[in-house]
Amino acid sequence: MSKIRIKNFGPIKEGFSETLPDGSINEWIDIKKVTVFIGNQGSGKSTVAKLISTFMWIEKSLINGKISELNEEDFIEEYCNYFRLKNYFKPTSEIIYEGEYCNISYLNQQISHDLIERQEAYHMPKIMYVPAERSFLGSVEGADKVTGLPQPLVTFMVENDRSLIELNESISLPFGDYTIRFDSSKNLSFISGADYELELTAASSGLHSAVPLFVVSRNLSYILASGKSDSSISDLNSRQLQKRSNELRSARLSFIVSDNDIDKANIQRLEDIIESKYKNSLFVNIVEEPEQNLFPTSQRKMLNSLLEFNNLSTGNKLIMTTHSPYLINYLTLCVKAEMVKSNMNSDDSFNKIAEIVPLESTVKADDLVIYELNEMLGTIKKLEDYKGLPSDDNELNSELEDSNELFAQLQEIEKGWR
Repeated sequence: MSKIRIKNFGPIKEGFSETLPDGSINEWIDIKKVTVFIGNQGSGKSTVAKLISTFMWIEKSLINGKISELNEEDFIEEYCNYFRLKNYFKPTSEIIYEGEYCNISYLNQQISHDLIERQEAYHMPKIMYVPAERSFLGSVEGADKVTGLPQPLVTFMVENDRSLIELNESISLPFGDYTIRFDSSKNLSFISGADYELELTAASSGLHSAVPLFVVSRNLSYILASGKSDSSISDLNSRQLQKRSNELRSARLSFIVSDNDIDKANIQRLEDIIESKYKNSLFVNIVEEPEQNLFPTSQRKMLNSLLEFNNLSTGNKLIMTTHSPYLINYLTLCVKAEMVKSNMNSDDSFNKIAEIVPLESTVKADDLVIYELNEMLGTIKKLEDYKGLPSDDNELNSELEDSNELFAQLQEIEKGWR
C-alpha cells in the first residue's frame, strides 16, 4: 500500500500524526482503496490529493522511462506546478512518498528517489485527476477552444472528449431518468429525459458536473478492467520506446537461444514483466467534490457508481475530497452493507441488501480511510471508526449539530419575548 507524509507545504503545517497503541508516532497518510479527505475551504484537501497524483505520476514515469531523472527544478517548476503548487513550497517543506515501485523524498529542498526492483509483473495505474472545474466542460460549447484553462482541466477535457467519442450507444446516468448520448457529427452531447432531449449545455448545473465525471470514470474503469489497451503503449514517446526495446533485447540475450522449454518460459516471463511497465492495468480515480451541485439522493447514487467502478479491479483506487456530510454517511452504509453481505448466503438476503446498497458498491472496512484537515492548525487527523464504521464525530456532522443547537437558541429567545 502506498503512503505519503507531508509537512510545511501550503496550508499544511504539522500534517498527519497519530499515536499508536505501542506509544510510537505514525505520520504516514495511507492511500487505501478508498481514501477520503474532508475539511474546510483552504484546509489542504485538494493539496494532499494533488500531491498524491503528482507523486504517483512521477513513480510511474520513472519506471516506464517517461522521465529519465528527477531534479529539483523539474520537480517544482514542471511536475508540481502542473497543479499550480509551485508557491506552496517553503524552506522547511517535507514530502516523502513510499510507493509500490519507488520511494521519493523531498527534504532540505532536495529531491531524491529509490527504485524498488521487481521480479514480477508491474501494475501501472492510469491516473485521472477530476478537478472541481469540470462543470465548465458541460456548460460551455466549444470548451476546447478556450485558452488559459488550468492544465488538469485540459487533461481531463481530453479524456472526456475521448470517452464521449467511444460511446457507441446512449447510456443511463446513475440518478434520475436521464440518458446521455454523443453525436459525433455535431460534436455535441445530449441529455434525454422521459419525454425530451436537449443539449448538455442547456441542462442543469448538477448534470454539467456529474456527466463528465461519470462518463470518464465509467470509460476508463471498463477499458482497464477488460484488459484492453487504453493507448498507453501507443502513447509512449521515443525515449520510452527505445528503453522498452533495449530491455526486451537484453531479456532475450540473457538466456541461451535454444529449443529448451525452460529457456523459452523464462524469456516469456521476463518479457511479460518488461511489457507490464508500459501498459496501464489499473485505475486511480482522484475526484474533487463528487457531490458538486447534486441533490443528496443523487450524491448517493453517484458515489455508488464510483465505488462500483473502483471495485472492477483489485488494484483500483478512489481518492475523493468532499464537503458533504451525506457522502460520509453513505460510505458508512456501503461499509455496513459489505459486513452484512459477508455473513449472508441466500439470494433473498442479497436482494434485500441490494435495495439499500448495490452489491457491486460495497466497501470493506479495511479498504476505507477518511482524513480530516484543520485549516487553522494545519493538521490532519484520521477519522476514528466504531467497529469498522466511520465515526459520526467529524467536522461535517458537527456543522449539522451546530445548526440544530442554534435553532434551539432561537426558540429560547422566542420564548423570552412571549
